[in-house]
Formats: sequence, C-alpha cells, structure tokens
Amino acid sequence: MSRIPQHFIDEVVARTDIVEVITSRVPLKKAGREFKACCPFHDEKSPSFTVSPSKQFYHCFGCGEHGTAIGFLMAYERLNFVEAIEELAGALGMEAPTEATRNRPAEDLYTLLGRATEFYQHALKGNGEAVAYLKQRGVSGEMAKTFGIGYAPDAWDGLIKALKDAPAPRMLAAGLIKARDNNSGHYDTFRGRIMFPIRDHRGRVVAFGGRAMGDNGPKYLNSPETEVFHKGRELYGLYEARQSRADLSQLMVVEGYMDVVGLAQHGVRNAVATLGTATTVEHLKRLFRIANEVVFAFDGDRAGRKAAWRALNMSLSEIRDGRQIRFLFL
Repeated sequence: MSRIPQHFIDEVVARTDIVEVITSRVPLKKAGREFKACCPFHDEKSPSFTVSPSKQFYHCFGCGEHGTAIGFLMAYERLNFVEAIEELAGALGMEAPTEATRNRPAEDLYTLLGRATEFYQHALKGNGEAVAYLKQRGVSGEMAKTFGIGYAPDAWDGLIKALKDAPAPRMLAAGLIKARDNNSGHYDTFRGRIMFPIRDHRGRVVAFGGRAMGDNGPKYLNSPETEVFHKGRELYGLYEARQSRADLSQLMVVEGYMDVVGLAQHGVRNAVATLGTATTVEHLKRLFRIANEVVFAFDGDRAGRKAAWRALNMSLSEIRDGRQIRFLFL
C-alpha cells in the first residue's frame, strides 16, 4: 500500500473550491450566500441540497448526506480516499506524492508498464513492417509519438528478455506475460502487434491495446484487468485529449484506438474510445466531469446502432441540466 502525506492533503483541501467541484457534476444555483440543487443522492423535486462556500461543506436536509469536497467525490464518483485526493489534486494541476510503506504493489506495476512502453516504442523504430503499416493507415511519426504507439515483436519472450530483472509475479500482475499451461514458464501477452498504451488521468500507462497487423488471432487484444487497470473506468485517448486542449466542451466517443488516432491526425483532438467494452456509467461520469456534451460516433450498421442504443440507455441516469448527448452514425 501507499499513502499520501498529510501535509499534501491539507494543501489540496485548502486550495479546493467545493462549489467548483460540485457544480461541474451537479448544476448549482445561487441562494443568498450559499448554493442549492436537487440532491444527487436521493430523488426529490424541491432542492434541499446546499453547498456553503464559506464553510467548504455540503449538506442535504432531505437525506442527511454531508461532507467536504473529498467526501462528495467519494460518494458521488464512488472513489476511495486516495483516488478522491488524486482527482482534486489533478484538477489543481498538482501531482500527489506518496510515502512508501512496506509494500508498493501498485507503484511497481506503473514502473513495469512504463518500461514495457519504452520497449515497445524502441521495437517499433526497428521494425519496417510495423512502421509501413502505420504509414499505410495514415499515422504520422508525430501522432505515433503523441500517443506513445509501439510494436510488440513477434516472439514468445521478447519482453521477458528485455525486462529480465523484473519478478515474474509482478509481470503477471501487470498483465504483461502469461503462464504456460504446463507451468513450464511464461510467454509474452502481446506478440506481433501494434501497441497502444492506455494512460490514466495522470498520464501513467495502466494497460495496453494491441492491434494485429494481419489475420492471426483476434483483431484487438487488450490487457486484462489489474490492480491499476479497470476497463469500465478508463477511456483511450482521454489523457491525450485533455493535454491538447485546456477547455473541452465536447467529447466524442468512437469505436477503436485507430479511430481516435486517425481523428487526431486530422485535427479532431477530442475523441476517446472505450476499451473493448460497452459504455459504462463510470465512463459517462468521467466524460461529463470534463465536457457538457458527449457525441457517440458509431458505424451505421446493425452493430453500431445496437451499441448506440445501449449507450443511450446507460446515459439516461447521467442527464442533467446543461448536459447534452448526441449520436453520429457513419
């Protein structure tokens, strides 16, 4: 485990404006010295949810829910304490430091995934077939660098040899290798694929999406869920979109990694993609924390329309005043 130093928590709390935190998720209206809204934690027609900027505190007179900005994020976003602090810190442009305790399981996974990213990027430079494939798909060197794209060599142990000092249990925990059926060793999870690093809100690589260049195996292969990666929460390209523009009023959800990169190549820098799963409520919460309008852009075939219908049904619970959801069929 790791913990955030108390002095950093105190600084984040002191610099955070609870009104700003809450109104980006629940539209507030000025009511004298305070702000009001219908409570997001229970159904009501008359607003009984109040936020006090002077006390930096919220309270619902209907259900009794109350707390600080940290407590609000934990309840509303279903985050744990550390995640809530990191979310507030990120909004302030701060990066949360940690004080190590005895074990640092998550931190060494980030390190391993970062080293794997460097290996894949180096391997791409030395593989003409992979470079030609990306050029054929219209991906420039600049875009490949922006998204950290790499290549997993078509070998059973390319990454294992490159990270030979890494403990196998942690490599397994990071989803980078798999155990052989006969327990005689391990092999690389990704082989012969274009590699797309998936970054969290702090820019750390938490997983990979690997695209086959030919017809061998599934078209896309994603990292398994790990201690640092939950596919129902992360969105490919969201970190890059936020880096490209300070203010994002609209985000576009497309079907795959190449769609995100291709759109960015042509100047559309607000596209993201889910990671081999349908859009979840957690995805929508994250999208609406950043933008007021979400556009789902899917193929106009039966599968695309089915995915759009699922997204529509999932979106209904997140509709608030000032939020818009649109659908674009190609």
